[in-house]
Amino acid sequence: MNTAVNLNVVHESEAQRQHARVKIPGKVRYIARGERFEASLLDVSAGGFAFTGGRSGAAIGDHHKGRLMFQIDGLSLGLDVEFQVRAVDSRNERIGCVFHNLHPRDIATLRYLISSHLSGELVTAGDLLNTLQRENFTKPRKGGAGGGMGALARLKAVGFSLGIFVIGVGAFGYIGKSLYGLYFVTHADSAMVAVPSLQVTMPREGTVQSLVGPDATVSKGAPIASFSATMLEMLKGHLTDDQLTPGNVEELFGKQMKGTLTSPCNCKISRQLVADGQFASKGDVIFELVPQDSLATVQARFPFRNIAQARPGARVTFQVAGEDQVRHGKILSSNLHDGSMSADIRATIQPDEPLPSTLAGQPVDVSIDRGPSIDWFVDRALAAGF
Repeated sequence: MNTAVNLNVVHESEAQRQHARVKIPGKVRYIARGERFEASLLDVSAGGFAFTGGRSGAAIGDHHKGRLMFQIDGLSLGLDVEFQVRAVDSRNERIGCVFHNLHPRDIATLRYLISSHLSGELVTAGDLLNTLQRENFTKPRKGGAGGGMGALARLKAVGFSLGIFVIGVGAFGYIGKSLYGLYFVTHADSAMVAVPSLQVTMPREGTVQSLVGPDATVSKGAPIASFSATMLEMLKGHLTDDQLTPGNVEELFGKQMKGTLTSPCNCKISRQLVADGQFASKGDVIFELVPQDSLATVQARFPFRNIAQARPGARVTFQVAGEDQVRHGKILSSNLHDGSMSADIRATIQPDEPLPSTLAGQPVDVSIDRGPSIDWFVDRALAAGF
């Protein structure tokens, strides 16, 4: 059988002889060179047919479209076919043709007609309709010559399967990590790097002028700012009522006295709270200083419901904003904010490795991992007696 269209299907009768020629009464109608021809069928097979030549003038290699006509149960059955002339026997007036582009329904119809004719069964319209309604074709069998996949196709199939596998593993890992973080990891609501600080206050009312730059490092006793105050402010509390005459007050108010603010330690200037030239009252904080030998800690705030996790001695993992390094530490103490009945817990965390004081005030991401670990499995195994 020669069909130009690869239907990628296999008929249920594939194992049978495909070119059994049977003499079934019928006719073929076709048009050649603009003229309509009709001839009687001599025989029909699954691969082609033969008809009487007569005056058809057919030549080998000619392609035609026509219609095969059969009589079934008093009904006329027509099959539209394309065929090519393969053999011409002028002596016997026989022309042999082969089918081209035969459709699956036409294949099933021909096989039914041929099988019924060979077995001697009566061909009926009902049986023919039943044959056309059922599924007569299946997928091609694997293996055999040309049936396997090529190297490129196999590579694509393996790559596609591997990609699906990787995506599945990634999705499973992401879901597992999310569930683990939901049930076994406690996160702080907020946290920051805290460094003990000292405050330098204004001793008198007056204006301030800084003598050091921002973030400068100063030694103990070194001047960090100068201030100017009126003589009246300096002598306040030391003058009698007789001395507080309008003239003396005006004279003392016009005289300025200067003083110096010094560093109480080997410190670094953390913040200047009063700008240069600005007036400050007595006791106002002018500078905040960070001692150079102080150790930075992390102050974290946890919800009250996590009191069991945020207990002293608990191990934590944290990461300072702006750093790629993940650090570890432990909780030194935990208490309620300001000693009040607040809804959160303030925890002080001591890092395993010292934090530079330059990170003071930086936000921190703090988490407590209470999930299963190797030590957890070992403890459970020992407790079970293994």
